[in-house]
Amino acid sequence: MTDQHGELDAALERVIEAARHHLAAVRAAEGRVDDDDVWQAYVALNNASYAYDERLLDAFGEVTPWDVDSIDPDEADERFGGAEGAEASDPHPRVISVRQRRDYRVPSVSALLRVAEAARREGTPEDDEPAPVEGVGEAVLELLQSGDGSLGALDVPELEPLDGVVMVSEVGTPVDLESFEDDDAVGPFQPAADDRLVGRLDEHPFLELDDDHDHAGHQH
Repeated sequence: MTDQHGELDAALERVIEAARHHLAAVRAAEGRVDDDDVWQAYVALNNASYAYDERLLDAFGEVTPWDVDSIDPDEADERFGGAEGAEASDPHPRVISVRQRRDYRVPSVSALLRVAEAARREGTPEDDEPAPVEGVGEAVLELLQSGDGSLGALDVPELEPLDGVVMVSEVGTPVDLESFEDDDAVGPFQPAADDRLVGRLDEHPFLELDDDHDHAGHQH
């Protein structure tokens, strides 16, 4: 029984280690679909869970809530097209680039600096004194960083939205940020020769017509 307990403990440790590896792979993939490392980690976690469930059943007649079956990694790769040397049958591109630009007018620089400093202060530990926000650009970056990182974080009265544009392109190679200097404002956004523009969406701010009409917007 002692050996059986040891084997059960070892099986549980393999589940925990597989779960950690799967989480690390998911984080590293950053939302990429059909990431091979995530798939391999998923198979390992599935099979470790299955093995633990089987040992628990043999030892104590108990089961886990995990309703899984063992997966053969080789068969799974062949089924889902992940085996090395397999030709991709999907005709659609695997990488899509979304480039977005939105301009803003700053009605009051001092008001924008105040709201950015308030955001910085909120994100600074109580024992530390936050550095002052110096300049409009730094204020906008602070609002983005303290928010969710999207342009929605700039929906504040201190910024008046102007026109913007979104372009969606099919690209052959994902952007390699390490190949551009930090002060390169053009390179990361410059389309490659083989990129194909799918479409462009022009964005216009909502315009207040008068007191008797609802706000209206236009986009195409």
